[in-house]
Amino acid sequence: MRLPLLVLHIAGGIVGLLAGAVAMSFRKGSRGHRISGNVFVVAMLIMGAAASYLAFLKHQSGNIFGGLLTLYMIATAWLTARRRDGETSILDWGTLAFAVAIGTKMLIGSMLVARGLARGEPGVPVGMYFFTASIPLLAAIGDLRMLLRGGISGTSRITRHLWRMCYGLFIATGSFFLGQQQVFPAVLRQQYLLFPLAILPLILLIYWLVRVKFAKRQFAWNHPKGQRIGASVSH
Repeated sequence: MRLPLLVLHIAGGIVGLLAGAVAMSFRKGSRGHRISGNVFVVAMLIMGAAASYLAFLKHQSGNIFGGLLTLYMIATAWLTARRRDGETSILDWGTLAFAVAIGTKMLIGSMLVARGLARGEPGVPVGMYFFTASIPLLAAIGDLRMLLRGGISGTSRITRHLWRMCYGLFIATGSFFLGQQQVFPAVLRQQYLLFPLAILPLILLIYWLVRVKFAKRQFAWNHPKGQRIGASVSH
């Protein structure tokens, strides 16, 4: 089963990277952004699911939770964009529990690595384990706040969508450009070109969060049922 899953994982990752780059280039809320964003979501879900199962077959616990975190971030970001302002459902409680479970397990694993009771990945600093574990826990806090408030709207909803999508893309770029450096020519590795490409989604995340926060005009998302949400800021 590994070869078909590996092909599916690689194909999903490549399509996800390309679709993510295209979605970033379109005006937010435009038809092109929505279409490329949907392709990105499907590709990333395929990539994350295949990655988790492959890691399970290989007994690579870290990669299992990396794939599950990708599924969570992309799925919740997509749901945020599809819903109306202030809308929640029982599914949000399920994703909250999912994020808490992933974050707790990753945090325990980080503590074991820090204490020398578990073996970490070669070249990965201990702090990176704690940073990665903090992401689903911070996201879970955001889920809980949203549910207790009865939903979110406006800039808060856009921010939630942006940072989760961008972080999901960062997981893909980091895994590809840094985790698979052996597939790139040596000259690219020596020129330190792969690291900027890996963290580019985080840079774009900061850019868009700042732009959303200080934009004079609001963003617009066209709801699938035709309801107009907000207004738009051209890219």
